Amino acid sequence: MALASWRCCSWLLLLCAYTWGHPKPVDLKTEDVRNCSTSPQYLPTTAVNTTAQLKALREQMSTKNLSAYIIPDTDAHMNEYIGEHDKRRAWITGFTGSAGTAVVTMGKAGLWTDSRYWTQAEREMDCNWELHKEVGTVPIVNWLLTDISAGGHIGFDPSLFSIGSWESYNKALQDSGRELVSITANLVDLVWGSERPPVPSEPIYILQETFTGSTWQEKVSSIRSQMQKHHKAPTAVLLSALDETAWLFNLRSSDIPYNPFFYSYTLLTDSSIRLFVNKSRFNSETLQYLNSNCTGSMCVQLEDYSQVRDSVQTYATGAVRIWIGTSYTMYGLYELIPKEKLVADTYSPVMVTKAVKNSKEQALLRASHVRDAVPVIRYLVWLEKNVPKGTVDEFSGAELLDKFRGEEKFSSGPSFQTISASGLNAALAHYSPTKEHHRKLSSDEMYLVDSGGQYWDGTTDITRTVHWGTPSAFQKEAYTRVLIGNIDLSRLVFPAATSGRVMEAFARRALWDVGLNYGHGTGHGIGNFLSVHEWPVGFQSSSITMDKGMFTSIEPGYYHDNEFGIRLEDVAIVVEAKTKYPGTYLTFDVVSLVPYDRNLIDVSLLSPEQLQYLNHYYQTIREKVGPELQQRQLLEEFEWLQQQTEPLSSRAPCTTSLASVLAVSTLAILNWNV
Repeated sequence: MALASWRCCSWLLLLCAYTWGHPKPVDLKTEDVRNCSTSPQYLPTTAVNTTAQLKALREQMSTKNLSAYIIPDTDAHMNEYIGEHDKRRAWITGFTGSAGTAVVTMGKAGLWTDSRYWTQAEREMDCNWELHKEVGTVPIVNWLLTDISAGGHIGFDPSLFSIGSWESYNKALQDSGRELVSITANLVDLVWGSERPPVPSEPIYILQETFTGSTWQEKVSSIRSQMQKHHKAPTAVLLSALDETAWLFNLRSSDIPYNPFFYSYTLLTDSSIRLFVNKSRFNSETLQYLNSNCTGSMCVQLEDYSQVRDSVQTYATGAVRIWIGTSYTMYGLYELIPKEKLVADTYSPVMVTKAVKNSKEQALLRASHVRDAVPVIRYLVWLEKNVPKGTVDEFSGAELLDKFRGEEKFSSGPSFQTISASGLNAALAHYSPTKEHHRKLSSDEMYLVDSGGQYWDGTTDITRTVHWGTPSAFQKEAYTRVLIGNIDLSRLVFPAATSGRVMEAFARRALWDVGLNYGHGTGHGIGNFLSVHEWPVGFQSSSITMDKGMFTSIEPGYYHDNEFGIRLEDVAIVVEAKTKYPGTYLTFDVVSLVPYDRNLIDVSLLSPEQLQYLNHYYQTIREKVGPELQQRQLLEEFEWLQQQTEPLSSRAPCTTSLASVLAVSTLAILNWNV
């Protein structure tokens, strides 16, 4: 509840006088973790016995004359989330964290991961494994050089190594007397055998034309046109990222958690289209949609997913040039293409084209964000009523928000695991609660919720931070400075083709002014019912320059160790700016439509221009989300929205009573019904 706006209500004073127990943080030092230094060794019940799988893996290594085998945490498409079928590192180690590399030699086994997962690894791994509390290629190679003798062979699955990873390991091992060996048959898969979860087999379906910006034929023609104009005259484009193929053909499925993708590759040539996929997942309608029964230039030839290496290798023997994006092409395909036949850019033409939404795609994404505001507002209203009761925890709250989103039109589930973080947990930028480990929400603490939804017309991602009690002066200042960063970047006018990296400092300036900062990126692209983190748009050094029609998140934050965390994230579209003098300038138009917490805003820190921007944003929320709430007869949520979007002034007076807001909102709804 935004207490700064309700001080006129006498009943609230009584509510504020009531105190609730402060939730106790989880003390990681008392976690039940392994102890491999005692005799006998101590293992918690959560640890996994990996003796059998390590023995079997070493037998496979012996048959390949390998001294070591590297097991990364990714899949063959560098997906942010990976399916159960591809969780090889988790199966061989017992460690289920999302980041970490395992290496097995004939006598040792090691896991390298970052500080987020050290305690988890100590709880889940048995004493067959050494935990190395560092990341990167160099520490792994140093360990390998110590453990294996000169002449040793280090095996890896090339389909799980990015080009960059292979180059990094290869360079580090040069002149060491040890050789990096590409083994196409994954040894963990051979050992995993029948226990390995099956490959997903859900239908691959057509995304209705209502929810697409162009037909697949139009997209194919556009990419071929780019091939013809390229100065190196590529004859084919090889697509490895799953969102590339899903976007190109307007197809979706559910192979990857939180992402509507399916395992696939595409080889688009100047005269043919090859889609590598499990053909049995298509019904007759989809086969007809793809023109799969013919062999012309606009007919999609379906080949088995497992045949992509053979097909690419065969194609590469001809007088051809193959265009790839090195950021998402794995070494297993890269190594098949002779260097003189390779056209390599950081991102494929599909990745770059997909980043710029056409007018229909823009309208679809905007509409999805209007609807997405409704479950977020419902959740915030529900929290205001229920957190004071002491019955809400981080996990149950996240589940409820997911439920609210699932009730929305065109919903297809969350776009990522909801980050629901109370108090000190919010200081961990990407913390997510579990059923076993979570904290209660309290009116005495900040609460950060970062969540998003997948809808047929768009993908959403929004973060709000709230406080239902009396925040400290420092918390209000930090929150307001984060808000200023969000506003300053959102209202920035900049020349076309400006790099996001150049603009990113505007989101940090208000924090820098007082010696504060945050340690994560400021924003990322977002898709049309695709990835919630859609590269190459954003504010990173590797992002492409900003162009009209791109969507990006804007998400500055601040994290105070062991106390609280703040992040304010909105999605915005790049639009043409109106300037006094002629020129090609751009700016952002925010499409996320949920108000910020008035209780945490120190209006005195806002400039007149920032205040004007904020009040205009609030008016936009009223105009776009208000009718949506009215239409659904969400009276309480509409009242809340009216109150939260009252114009702010430098004095921030409390002049609106609950009764007056109720009266006005009721009349508005009655008027709408008429």
